[in-house]
Amino acid sequence: MFSTGKYNNQHHNRHGEEEIRSRIGLAYLFLYYLLQFCGHTWIFANMSARFLSFGSDALAGTFYFVGVMMSLCQLLSILELFHIADGLENCRLLPRFVQVMERNLILFLIINQEEFQSRTIVCVLFFLWNVSGLLRYPCELLRLISTPAPSLLWARYTLSVPVYGLSVIAEGISVLQALPYYESQGNSSEQLHVPVSVYVNFPYLLMAYLPLLALGAGITFRILLQERRQSLVSMNKKTKRE
Repeated sequence: MFSTGKYNNQHHNRHGEEEIRSRIGLAYLFLYYLLQFCGHTWIFANMSARFLSFGSDALAGTFYFVGVMMSLCQLLSILELFHIADGLENCRLLPRFVQVMERNLILFLIINQEEFQSRTIVCVLFFLWNVSGLLRYPCELLRLISTPAPSLLWARYTLSVPVYGLSVIAEGISVLQALPYYESQGNSSEQLHVPVSVYVNFPYLLMAYLPLLALGAGITFRILLQERRQSLVSMNKKTKRE
């Protein structure tokens, strides 16, 4: 009797701890998605207002006006890898890892160079990354509260595929445009201060990155199409039940 009661108490306590942990995780995810949604909404509103006001002249100043917010959003997206590893998000790790690392490498290795920030490709990249975030984060935010509308799910899983493809093309163009800059500025080689001196040739590094970008994009494309197919099948089943 005593041992049975002790076991029940331990089971009850364990269940209570798991429930508390689950609620904390949901609250954290809600706050994270809300921050990302607000950040991307601010970026979209700022870019749209400046383009409507100044036209093509607004393209050169994109990084100056929204670069800090975009950098913050992309840095925060690294947390999503830990979300998946910890089980907070039920997503595949590989495509998210590829997308997060692609954007952060391009942003901090290329776009952060002052001479590169006024180029049109920066505005194109920011716009595509922003659209991708606006397709994803509202859907994830609503998923925590209730079931998102079928039209929202369709937009997220359908439009995100061509948007990702265009962003990969823009990232490749940005790498090609950065090659002459590194060569002309004499930054082709840098010494990294690690226990063993290592010289990094940035043009070679960027050229080696291009096939990796293509390979990662191909794998991610395949997984995105699989997710879209599964989502459409799930929506069709729910529609037939109703």
